[in-house]
Amino acid sequence: MANYDTLRLEKGLYTTGNFSAALERLDPSAQYQDSALNGLDAYQRQLKRFDIKVSGLNSDAVEKFFQSADSSVLFPEYVSRAVRQGMEEANVLPRLVASVTTVNGMDYRSITAAPAGDDGEPKVVAEGALIPETMVRTKENLVQLRKRGRMLVASYESIRFQRLDLFTVTLRQIGAYIARAQLKDAVEVLLNGDGNNNAAPVWNCAASGTVTYSDLVTFWNRFDPYELNTIVADPGVMLKLLNLPEFKDAAAGLNFQGSGKMITPIGADLIKSSAVGGNKLIGLDRRCALEMVKAGDVLTEYDKLIDRQLERAAISSIVGFAKIFEGAAQVLTV
Repeated sequence: MANYDTLRLEKGLYTTGNFSAALERLDPSAQYQDSALNGLDAYQRQLKRFDIKVSGLNSDAVEKFFQSADSSVLFPEYVSRAVRQGMEEANVLPRLVASVTTVNGMDYRSITAAPAGDDGEPKVVAEGALIPETMVRTKENLVQLRKRGRMLVASYESIRFQRLDLFTVTLRQIGAYIARAQLKDAVEVLLNGDGNNNAAPVWNCAASGTVTYSDLVTFWNRFDPYELNTIVADPGVMLKLLNLPEFKDAAAGLNFQGSGKMITPIGADLIKSSAVGGNKLIGLDRRCALEMVKAGDVLTEYDKLIDRQLERAAISSIVGFAKIFEGAAQVLTV
């Protein structure tokens, strides 16, 4: 295997779809376990090779990436990693998604499962009798994948002297925008379904314009045999939930004031999002309600970035969502 400081870097490493993985194949981290470079991945070793510091008080300027043809190849991966970091910091999808599927194309058909011939209740199987079946089949319509992203518009001259630490903050904001857009897509699927006639059932509060502890308990009770363990609420509904008397007990207040983590009287994970809208909240069993489908990772126009043509360089991510079990997500309207 080639040593990290003798690798020849070229644009073609990006055509595999994962630059970091391509580097790892050329320069496996396993061969550095007993060296001072242990703990660094292949990309981080390349940053060390060219003495590029991307964070901290002594971070380098953007132009440090372009000191040579080889080092300039590292710049698109730096952009992608900074954007992914912003997505991870702002991302609440792991609190909603039961499964993540990565596909190589734009066409994907999810599956659905339903009991056949009965109501799905566990049955006693007599000797010689047939065991009840659960039918697993592909859905009629494809999962809709959407590209979400931002265009990076800046001249190389305007940013070449900017510190990478500051530039990373800007890129993280792009990632946060993409994460919020993907959350909006997930909420839309939870509410309206994925095109396979599986919109979430909608229930109304007993008293119009307000939500009571009794409404929440009734809503919670409707989830059998699923578990209501996550609530995504419109900000206006969130305000009403936080002002419930049952929420104001000492333990709940101490947790919220001390850590900023909100809880509900029914013990569900509470997420605030304006994507819900319409004075409503979505309740779901995050273990089996939603599938996330990804067509690759964060995509950057590496040709433009390597050639210092930052004007209108696209950064994007292609993701879609599918319902798994219909009854695992329901809506309560206030």
